[in-house]
Amino acid sequence: MDQERYLFVETQGCQMNDSDSEKIAGLLAGHNYMPTADKEKADLIILNTCSVRNKAEHKVYSYLGTLRPYKEKKPELIIGVGGCVAQQKGESLLKRVPYLDIVFGTHNIHKLPELIDNARVRNERASETRFYEGEPEIFLDPVLARPADLGTGKVTGLVTVMLGCDNFCSYCIVPYVRGREISRPSADIIREIEGLVETGVKEVTLIGQNVNSYEGGVGEDTDFPSLLSEINSIDGLKRIRFMTSHPKDLSESLIDSFCSLSKLCEHTHLPVQSGSDIILERMNRGYSRDAYLKKVQALRGKSPEMAITSDIIVGFPGETDADFDDTMDMTERVRYDALFAFKYSPRPETRAAGMTDQVPEDIKERRLTALFDKQREISLEKNREYEGRIVEVLLEGRDPERLSGKSRAFKTVYLKGDERLVGETVMARITKGSANSLTGEII
Repeated sequence: MDQERYLFVETQGCQMNDSDSEKIAGLLAGHNYMPTADKEKADLIILNTCSVRNKAEHKVYSYLGTLRPYKEKKPELIIGVGGCVAQQKGESLLKRVPYLDIVFGTHNIHKLPELIDNARVRNERASETRFYEGEPEIFLDPVLARPADLGTGKVTGLVTVMLGCDNFCSYCIVPYVRGREISRPSADIIREIEGLVETGVKEVTLIGQNVNSYEGGVGEDTDFPSLLSEINSIDGLKRIRFMTSHPKDLSESLIDSFCSLSKLCEHTHLPVQSGSDIILERMNRGYSRDAYLKKVQALRGKSPEMAITSDIIVGFPGETDADFDDTMDMTERVRYDALFAFKYSPRPETRAAGMTDQVPEDIKERRLTALFDKQREISLEKNREYEGRIVEVLLEGRDPERLSGKSRAFKTVYLKGDERLVGETVMARITKGSANSLTGEII
């Protein structure tokens, strides 16, 4: 058997990357690479990159620069880059960074053992960025991808149900770096969740670029509501969440699932991106302002306790003051529980990057500040409405002073209590609501 080696993974970006990093660690554990938090100790360092945020490529080169001393001190150290920037830049990363050994794209995690072996034994540097069209190996076997000892002690888990996106929003690079939509076989998803439950996981979040368009593996006829129904019947699982949803694909049957499935939490992340019909059309979002508001009304009509969070981009090319006023109005009408808002920044290969009417940075900054101020006011009001109410909380961890967990509506709740309660669901009376969290007492 090969000697035991140590793996250090640095993750940038979104939940998809968090999930991919777990898969990397799980897959390589089967090849005698044990996770470590100490880069000095590592025999293999992997940077899992994200290109959704601004200056992504610059951040990658900056981080790789910090690894050069480690390589000089330990020449046998293998350094790899994966994720979206790796998919985008490919072999050019190897050319620019001479001490980088491996570049692997978003569909090529399963190729890692071979790439690492070639680098370690044959001193071969390689870039592997092929897109696969439905081949099952890209999803990895859940038993290999997440061995039981890696899941021990975790209360929540991320489970990939699909990869890629077919929407081609004009600002978004995802279809170019993660490929077209591929749904994972439902039996593999169920098997992975059952394995997670065996290790103590109580809540799973199903993830994908657009989970609403899930349609089962090759030859299956399983839509997303049907998948949720199957997962709802898994013994020992307490809660189900999912993200991200595309508003145009939020079906009536999916909305009904929030009423019919007891484990599906009353929270949905429904990115609106803009409140202006003009900007939504330029973004190629596929829905109007009015259609979005009708989906929100339907959600809250079926489930009055529904918490809704969203993404908004300010300063999209051509956005006028009137367009931004529409976004502010949308924010007030929906009364989001929380917002993730960003200034628009161009991404290579996207249509919006070539638009000529770019918005000046100072205007973007001013609009973003105004939006955050408005959302903070709404969040504070909504959270104060919880004061005196009793909510169910799944306790996920503890800092030196208090326990922390999430309500079914995805509110962070802080409580005093014994650390042995971590992993349990408790009922708590909320005593204080702040803009970002709730504080309460266990009853």
